[in-house]
Amino acid sequence: HVQLVESGGGSVQAGGSLRLSCAAPGSTYSSHYCMAWFRQAPGKEREGIAGVDSDGRKRYSDSVLGRFTASADHVTNTLYLGMDDLKPEDTAMYYCAARAGVCDTASGRYNYWGQGTQVTV
Repeated sequence: HVQLVESGGGSVQAGGSLRLSCAAPGSTYSSHYCMAWFRQAPGKEREGIAGVDSDGRKRYSDSVLGRFTASADHVTNTLYLGMDDLKPEDTAMYYCAARAGVCDTASGRYNYWGQGTQVTV
């Protein structure tokens, strides 16, 4: 069983920075897996914004490329999201997710989800 716990959200002015964390203590995965970040703003669909797979490959959506940085500590099973130059349109609930296999932008392909952490810009 995989439990994901996000932290690090909050309120920040435009142009500011935040760092989100996603801990998965004691979780085990298949040999190939992806941990990813999604976000959902009110009235909008959940959007995949960044992912790191077990081989270290990273993927970003166009909306955050160059501003957000995803990283993972595979020893502690912790995923991070560094967010710089935040904009009002980044305001959303941010979720951590995990799945066996490669990263995918489709939220329906992820088996495990955290409870979310709010980011307000």
